[in-house]
Amino acid sequence: MAGVEQAIAGDRESRPSPIDVHVGSRIRLRRTLLGMSQERLGESLGLTFQQVQKYERGVNRVGASRLFDLSRVLDVPISFFFDDMPDSLAANFGGSTGRRTTGSAESQDPFADDTLSRRETLELVRAYYRITDPSIRKRVFDLIKSMGPAEP
Repeated sequence: MAGVEQAIAGDRESRPSPIDVHVGSRIRLRRTLLGMSQERLGESLGLTFQQVQKYERGVNRVGASRLFDLSRVLDVPISFFFDDMPDSLAANFGGSTGRRTTGSAESQDPFADDTLSRRETLELVRAYYRITDPSIRKRVFDLIKSMGPAEP
């Protein structure tokens, strides 16, 4: 009987935890928004880019001290890595709600997490923040807002 239990446990261990996958996707999102390569992130943490890839895919679990280091290097609070966690994950792992909101309209959009992961979105955000003149950046922001549907 012990062999069957070990086989089942081994099968569970071979698949990434959904929470590890979520945390990894948040690492990738922030790294990409900053325009940082996996190599550069790895160097900042004393890791290889392959180790960073494994964290981002959720294959390797991120320990507490590594999460702390990631939050410092990526300039986000530790809670960032758990933000926008699907309600189903939070419910399965004891949380009352998985969606954390920052108060902005975008964070309450049910498609925001998927939209933020798209390369087009990341490139647009990087291009926007490369505009150094705040008044021009504000005019670009207002132009883009005016082209979309009116907010309720």
